[in-house]
Amino acid sequence: MISALSNLYSAPDSQAAPGSALDRDAFMQLLVAQMKNQDPTEPTSNEQFIAQLAQFSSLDEMKGVNENLVALAALQQGNALMAQLTNASTLIGNNVVYDSDLGQKEGTVDSVRFENGTVVLQVDGQSVPLSAVLEVTANPGDTTQA
Repeated sequence: MISALSNLYSAPDSQAAPGSALDRDAFMQLLVAQMKNQDPTEPTSNEQFIAQLAQFSSLDEMKGVNENLVALAALQQGNALMAQLTNASTLIGNNVVYDSDLGQKEGTVDSVRFENGTVVLQVDGQSVPLSAVLEVTANPGDTTQA
C-alpha cells in the first residue's frame, strides 16, 4: 500500500533532506495521504492500518532503545578510562620497564594523565603510554617487603 502511495504523495524537496529518517509527523502525513487517496472500491482494511501503526510504533521504540544504548556505551567508555587512570595512579613512585622507539627502557613513574583519550605515564621526564609498560618493579629505595 505504501509503495503505491509514494507515487501519489511526494513531499517538497525543502521538507526532507536526502537520507533523513521518517519521523512521527511524516509517518502520520503519509498515513493520512494514503487514506485520502485509497481506492474507494477496495479500501484498506482497519487491520492493515493498525499493523502499519504498530510497526511504526515498534520502530520508534527501537530508536529510543538505540539512543539509550549509545549513551550507555559512552558512559561505559568513560568509566573504563577512569578505571585505567585510577589503576595507573598506583604506579606513581614505582619503576617500570617499557617499550620505546629505542628499545626497552626503565624508569620511575612521576605522574599519570589523560592525553588524547589514553592514559599516559610520565617516566623520568618521558611520556609513556600505559600500553607500552611491560613490567612494574618495586622502587629501588623501597625497603619494605611484600
